[in-house]
Amino acid sequence: METKIVIGAGEYNNNPGWSHTNEDELDLLQEHTWQNRFAENSITAILAEHVWEHLTYDEGLEAARRCYRYLQPAGYIRCAVPDGYFPDESYQQIVQVGGPGPADHPAASHKIVYNHRTLTKLFEDAGFEVNLLEYCDEYGQFHETDWDINDGAIFRSKKIDPRNQGGIIRVPSLILDAVKR
Repeated sequence: METKIVIGAGEYNNNPGWSHTNEDELDLLQEHTWQNRFAENSITAILAEHVWEHLTYDEGLEAARRCYRYLQPAGYIRCAVPDGYFPDESYQQIVQVGGPGPADHPAASHKIVYNHRTLTKLFEDAGFEVNLLEYCDEYGQFHETDWDINDGAIFRSKKIDPRNQGGIIRVPSLILDAVKR
C-alpha cells in the first residue's frame, strides 16, 4: 500500500488519495509527530507546496533529512517554493523574506528565497538525487521538464495555475523532485 502525504496542505485538496496534513499534525521540525504516525522507510511520496521557504536553510536541511529517513527507498519529495531567479521585481517583492506587508500576509513568515542551485544543494546534502521540474536559471530563463500531476499536483506551477497559461509565466514556482537513493 502506498503512503502519500501532503505537508502544509492548508485549505487545498489538490491531491485526491493523498493524506493532507498541516503543521499541528505533522511538523517537519518535530520528530515525535513523525514517529507517532509513520515507521522509518514507510512513506512513498511527500508533497510540500510552498512550505520550505518558511524554514531557515538549516531547518530545511533538518526537515529534508527527516523526510529522507521516513521515505521508502526510491520514495520522493515533490517540493515547490517561490523562485528566487524569476526576473520580475513585483514577484520578488511579494515572496521576499519577511513578506511585503502585515504579519497576516502569507509571505510574512518567509525565512529564505531559494533558487534552483540552493534548493538542489539542500536536498543533495540530505542524501537525495534531485530532478528539477520547473525553474528559472541565473539569467531568468524558464525551464521545464514534463511531470505527472498524479505524482503530486503543484497548483502554483506552469502546468496547472491558470495565471501561467497562454505562454506567459506570471507566478512560477521552483519545483523539484528529491528522490531517496
